Amino acid sequence: MITRLELKNFGPLKKTDWKKLGSINLVIGSNGSGKTFLLKSLYSAMRTLEEYKRGDDPRSAAEILADKLHWTFQADRIGDLVGKSADGPLTFRCWVDGNEFTYSFGKDTTRQISSLENHVPPKSSNSIFLPAKEVLSLHAVILKSRETDQVFGFDDTYLDLARALRQSPQKGKNYEEFSISRRNLEAMLGGKVEYDESTGKWQFKKGNQRFPIGVTAEGIKKVAILDTLLGNRYLDPGSVIFIDEPEAALHPVALGQLLDIVAMLAQGGIQFFLASHSCFVVKKLFLIAQEKNVSIPVIAEDGGQWHAADLHDGMPENAIIAESIRLYEEEVNLVLK
Repeated sequence: MITRLELKNFGPLKKTDWKKLGSINLVIGSNGSGKTFLLKSLYSAMRTLEEYKRGDDPRSAAEILADKLHWTFQADRIGDLVGKSADGPLTFRCWVDGNEFTYSFGKDTTRQISSLENHVPPKSSNSIFLPAKEVLSLHAVILKSRETDQVFGFDDTYLDLARALRQSPQKGKNYEEFSISRRNLEAMLGGKVEYDESTGKWQFKKGNQRFPIGVTAEGIKKVAILDTLLGNRYLDPGSVIFIDEPEAALHPVALGQLLDIVAMLAQGGIQFFLASHSCFVVKKLFLIAQEKNVSIPVIAEDGGQWHAADLHDGMPENAIIAESIRLYEEEVNLVLK
């Protein structure tokens, strides 16, 4: 697991130190605060560690990382990722199972990272980033845009996900928590999402009926992606899953069920990082932390500053919770008038 993260001058994130990370970790903040930046910084690092020395890949960790930052953040010069008002270099440090991975570079950097130190052993697991925007309808477009045209538009989080979904389902016994989670996911779907090799398109199968993926509800597609990655074994207990806005396109009931499945998969070894601005997500994870008596670290942005807390210890003070309380008090005042 990723156990600690330190960022300095990484885009909008001036200084962040997030200690004692757990199986489920939550990032909350307003629009433009840097939630997605934080998730993508970690994702770029994890994919670098996973691709390094895998198979016959001859690239150094620094070369892999430079490519990952370039395509994940779609920056012509990765030096553009350094905060505009920064008076020093961008610095990234994280610890994976207690082993440190760190790098830094300045504003003038193009595509070469000269300062990198890696003490993390090569990894065989795969991490994945689930963006707020659905992917199944755009699957072929994403692959063509990046693999054939090689142009900006869909960043590496989309490309990696599209490639992961392309892997064929595997038969045989799956991990227990994964099998249970898949049954629960498929119950939520009310059917199955499958890839049709003959047409090269995804479709939703419900009973004897088949529907084009383009007319299928976005919430169904979101849940189906996680089910597919568990079914084709792209994910295993050493994976890290990053989810940007888990609340997007999901009814509150389905969202609650999804977060229960996240908690079950976390028990099975997968680590989660979620970024949200939903009071419902915060409240549901708070309840999971209380019911299961587990730590769920949270880092919240408030006025440009980031503050760490733990949902096991209570609901953190932040603008999202404050606005929810304000609306509740306004409702009570209207009733009492």
